[in-house]
Amino acid sequence: MNNLIWLIRASKWARHPPSARMVRLVLAIVAFAIGLVVLEKLGWWPEWATLDHGRGMRLPR
Repeated sequence: MNNLIWLIRASKWARHPPSARMVRLVLAIVAFAIGLVVLEKLGWWPEWATLDHGRGMRLPR
């Protein structure tokens, strides 16, 4: 069933492709996300913008 939905979506895109503006917007968002990941992996991400990693949620007994 899921493959049929993707086939219908692909046929709609073939008949009415997205505008160049929409493609640029999506590519800019993807590039921004990749840039954030690269900054974090290189260690250039500020410490104040990092979440604390706890041991998980503790339930009272």
